[in-house]
Amino acid sequence: MTPAELTLLGLLVERPRHGYELEEVITARGMREWTEIGFSSIYYLLGRLRDRGLIAEVDTPRAGRARARKVFGPTEEGRRVCAAEAEAAVAELRPVFPPVLVGLASQPVIPPERLRAALSERASALEERADAVRRAAEQPGAPAFVRAIFDFSLHQLDAERRWLAGYRSTLDEGDA
Repeated sequence: MTPAELTLLGLLVERPRHGYELEEVITARGMREWTEIGFSSIYYLLGRLRDRGLIAEVDTPRAGRARARKVFGPTEEGRRVCAAEAEAAVAELRPVFPPVLVGLASQPVIPPERLRAALSERASALEERADAVRRAAEQPGAPAFVRAIFDFSLHQLDAERRWLAGYRSTLDEGDA
């Protein structure tokens, strides 16, 4: 199961939702910072989960003449798979392949002034991202697991900011 599929399945295990509501939750919780779920891929992923028997359309009351949206909820198999996959995702340490490391591996070909500029740009981007995560984390009444996700993201950003500041200082000392 892909991380995107597991993310959507987990949101549907929380409670049945339609595609647009999934989009709203993904945006409100800042999930695009750590998942690769585009708005246009939500319905595609829902179809994949449905075809695998992990979710099904659920009956929902219709309000007046409003067009009914397809609301999906997990099947029993979907709940079982979600629990097993989520547990594995929490327990297993998996490699991460940040592009910054690929760039640093080729650092000798980057002129020093351009490297400093690129690292400065990265530092600014880290600050902006941390500010955005802090703002998103201010959701009143967010469940503890949602707060933990924001906290994890902020700690990762803080660790990278500290590393970057230290590395930039070595460049300033002439160790490039």
